[in-house]
Amino acid sequence: MDRVEQARRLAALRRELARRDLAMFVVPRADEHQHAYLAPANARLAWITGFQGSWGTAVIGRDRQALFVDGRYTLQAADEAPDWEQAHLVTAPPDAWLARHVQAGERVGFDPRLHTPDGARILAAAVERAGGTLVATDGNPIDAIWADRPAPPCAAIELYPEAIAGASRAAKRRQIADALVRDRLAATVISAPDNLAWLCNVRGHDLPMTPVATGFAILTADAALTVFVDPGKLTAEVRAALDDPSVTLAPPDAFAAALAALRGRVRLDHATASEWIARQVRAGGAVADVGLDPCTAAKACKTPSELAAIRAAHVRDGVALTRLLHWLTTITPAAHTEWSVAEQVAAYRAEGEHFRGLSFHTIAGVAGNAAMPHYALREATARRLADGDVLLVDSGAQYVDGTTDVTRTVVLGPGAPSPEVRRRYTQVLQGHLALRHARFPDDTTGSQLDVLARQFLWADGVDYDHGTGHGVGCFLNVHEGPHGIAKRPIPAVLRPGMIVSNEPGYYKSGKSGAFGIRIENLITVVALDPPPPGAERAVLTFDDLTLAPYERRLIDLGMLSDRERAQVDAYHARVRATLAPLLAAHPDVAAYLDAATAPLS
Repeated sequence: MDRVEQARRLAALRRELARRDLAMFVVPRADEHQHAYLAPANARLAWITGFQGSWGTAVIGRDRQALFVDGRYTLQAADEAPDWEQAHLVTAPPDAWLARHVQAGERVGFDPRLHTPDGARILAAAVERAGGTLVATDGNPIDAIWADRPAPPCAAIELYPEAIAGASRAAKRRQIADALVRDRLAATVISAPDNLAWLCNVRGHDLPMTPVATGFAILTADAALTVFVDPGKLTAEVRAALDDPSVTLAPPDAFAAALAALRGRVRLDHATASEWIARQVRAGGAVADVGLDPCTAAKACKTPSELAAIRAAHVRDGVALTRLLHWLTTITPAAHTEWSVAEQVAAYRAEGEHFRGLSFHTIAGVAGNAAMPHYALREATARRLADGDVLLVDSGAQYVDGTTDVTRTVVLGPGAPSPEVRRRYTQVLQGHLALRHARFPDDTTGSQLDVLARQFLWADGVDYDHGTGHGVGCFLNVHEGPHGIAKRPIPAVLRPGMIVSNEPGYYKSGKSGAFGIRIENLITVVALDPPPPGAERAVLTFDDLTLAPYERRLIDLGMLSDRERAQVDAYHARVRATLAPLLAAHPDVAAYLDAATAPLS
């Protein structure tokens, strides 16, 4: 979008705000479900600012406008929104900006459907400190001026095989209803599309990268479920599958009245329920209990059927990734770019059975680009590869039977990596192994394990500024709660059946000598079998799901203990035994795999 069009849109929005007697308006990058991926109809922040990043907020006033992004997007925001004041989303957030710039008596608008209750509370406190009033708008002012706004998504919902899910819809409704009874809740409002998909054993096509259908539901303590979705999404097959006395299908415009009709304590998910939902519930006399949707915790613990399916998906994914790693050993680096790598791994995955698309935008970076943990790869700006480059590839796919996410870091061409790069890679690998082989009691959180992955880097006075692990769904969100592994406190304990990533890293930025390293496997929580002799409580550990070789040329063998060498060798033996039989049609890849997974010497 050029600057003339940006100015035209801003002027139109300011006229609309004046008509509503609003001095300012807050625009988050969000939809009604706080989902990471947005349908085009909900890309309001991008439409008004031109900023295309995945996280940000804007505030538009009568004579100034500010765009808030984090460190990943500082340069991108300045390029895409040059006429906007730039601020850091975390260290100088919108509420602090509002507290400084709102004048006494001014009305600041926000769309309550796009903010959580906690988010709205923070904004309101800041505006009130400045003497203003936070006003919930009736409809979004941007929608009122967006003449060619795309229609909301309305893709057909599909059934998800119960053989993979491992539990029927009725069993899941009863499981969640029992949780409501235990917590003395009358109902839960299901605002996360992935929770709705899990509960109803369905999948959808409304959002990029994530197989969900947008919609809402209310489940009461007697296991009665009302689903609010556009009727156009419901095929005859889906209607027949949901034809149950305990299930009601309703249009979206019936949602507000149903919320107002609730009584007692009603659970609203703290991460995905909106301030608008909370207001409807309270208006009817019910208590809005903001916390964790019980579907989230239940969904996180995969059934044996789901785990078996997920393992099968990771085998096919491992074949695709091994083909990529082999391809990287055959190319002339200067003939390719980072974009070439992303296209190649996507092409290999697309050949696999049950492939349904990528699970996120591939990160493929060298030098300074790899030093950005969440580098946004674009074809027009992709860097050309060179001999000796350290290439970081973070990629994943959606298969009907599982969701994958894996990172490998390799050296391109015959060039020798520097001692610094090899040391950092080996420290990252040591942390990766330490976390994978941890043993811990059954009340442990990921926060308590995070130090295991960082200890070797910490010993050198270095670290990485992202979490070590996030939950992953089964043909659902590639980022899934409530668990994770990070420095920050995470209250959810790790339970058998949970899937989490194991991805320590190291990133060196600068004008010269920049590089990035990350090693990521998906792992699942399992009970240690057999338990330690004399154990007085249940002991848990992890098992690998991801199957792909590590980069031998980056390992400093002198830094590894005998135990660590044995762990690498055991993992490589498993990778070789699992994938080699599937590479009969690719003898060159099979030969690469055999060499890449040979015992360390």
